[in-house]
Formats: sequence, C-alpha cells, structure tokens
Amino acid sequence: MNHKPYLVKPGSQISLLKDYDPAYKCEFHEKTDADKKLQAGIEKLARYQDILYAQNTYALLIIFQAMDAAGKDSTIKHVMSGVNPQGCQVFSFKSPSDEELDHDYLWRSMKALPERGRIGIFNRSYYEELLIVRVHPEILKKQQLPHFPNGNKIWLQRFEEINNFEKYLVNNGVIVLKFFLNVSKTVQKKRFLERIDAPSKNWKFSVNDVKERAFWYDYMKAYEDVFNHTSTTHAPWYIIPADRKWFTRLIVADIICTKLQELHLQYPQVSEEYKQRLAEAKKILEAEDDT
Repeated sequence: MNHKPYLVKPGSQISLLKDYDPAYKCEFHEKTDADKKLQAGIEKLARYQDILYAQNTYALLIIFQAMDAAGKDSTIKHVMSGVNPQGCQVFSFKSPSDEELDHDYLWRSMKALPERGRIGIFNRSYYEELLIVRVHPEILKKQQLPHFPNGNKIWLQRFEEINNFEKYLVNNGVIVLKFFLNVSKTVQKKRFLERIDAPSKNWKFSVNDVKERAFWYDYMKAYEDVFNHTSTTHAPWYIIPADRKWFTRLIVADIICTKLQELHLQYPQVSEEYKQRLAEAKKILEAEDDT
C-alpha cells in the first residue's frame, strides 16, 4: 500500500486543512474489504513481533497524537490485538505529576521507553510539550524552568531537542514511528454527542473536552508547526485520516508492518555446537519411558 499520501515529507511545509483530508479512504468503498486486509495485517504484525522479541536487537516506539475522540484507544486496541502482551507496553501520558515536574520534560518518556525486542506505544507523548503547552502557555510557568527564550524561541529550542532525542533513539536501535490521527471538527462533535447520549460511553467524556474545542484552530496551527519541524528522515510523521476508524486502523497497521519488514528481522542463529546439544537433548527425550 502506498504510504506517501500520509507521510509528512521532511523539510516540507504542510497545511492540515489543504493537504490532508480526514475523510480520505483510498480505494476502499466497503468497510468489510478494509477489515479483511486489516486482519491480514494484524496476523503479519504478530509474526514480526515474535521475531522482534526473539532477535532482541531493535525496539519499536509508536507515538500516537490526536485531538480528543480521534480514535487513539480503539486504534491501539484493534491494531495490536494479535500481539503477545509480553512484547508490548502502552503508556498514556496525562498531566505531569509533581515528581515529573521536578525533572526535565523528557524524563518521564525516557523511563517508559521500550526495551530491545519490544514494542512501546505512547498514547500522547512528549509532543504535548509543543501542543497543549503552546496553546496554554500558562502551563510553561509551572515547569520550574530557570529561564527560557521569549516568543517562538522556546518552541524552536524544543523542536531541536526532540529531533536530537529521536535521532539518539534511532542510532541505538529504537525505531520511532509517529502517527497523527487527523479527525475533522465535525466528526469530533458527532463522537462527543455519542458519548453523551450513550450511558456506556459517558465515562469517556469530559466537560473539558468541549472547552478545548474552542482552541481547535490554535491546536491545528501548533500541530502544523510540529510536523514542519519534527518530521525527519529518521523519525517521520504520518498524518492518518481518522473520520473513518476502520480506515485509520488499516493504514496504521500497514505502516507498522512495512517498517518492521524493512528491518529484515530474523530469528537468532544458533551455533553448530548448540545444534549438537539440541540433537543430544532430543535423543534423551525420545528415549524416555513415558509410562
């Protein structure tokens, strides 16, 4: 599947409104067709994850960013449904605690990085430091910084810091995949109303979600700046249409599988000496009396 329509080309200047359609669904006309392809992708991802775990050389860090109700939780649930839980971990980053505020803003993310052989998922991430903190600059005052540049210089500084951080990760075998689930404001409203009307979904809704809608275009501007400055060759951004959840899941699964395939993963090769030991162990087991 062609991933170029979703990739933010490093060095480009994109417009979310003009360049990306939240309702795009490629050549798929029926949800059932996409579901079949998604299931194949889930099975393929399970095989790749098994080899990734056995090889124990690379780790995969998957970052999900989005506006509320874009489908981050359901995408993680469906795409990773076939993965062995021992080889996958999910972290949801909310407002930083007092302990986290006593450290630099990347500290809590560093602690949650996946080990070699594992897949780590960040449901929101350190990119919130360039999004909600930028839309609500009063948050910056709570971070106990000794000093910080005025105006946009603080964000340019953080773009550079994050790019360097991700380069460091990739150099050390942590592959970074970044997804923005691009939901439209209209569909977000529809999903909010569904959460209010359905008692089983009431827990998903927060009154603060409606308040944040008032800053929609501020967030879009902040996201565009993030994509234009932090989509790099070593850690590019993918902007995924999110008005149709079934299509979102399909594309995310396909991109993850493609990235793992590019690593040319292999099960560990054992030595001839070890193979001889296996043969001896097999003889012992076969000679046992099972009675």
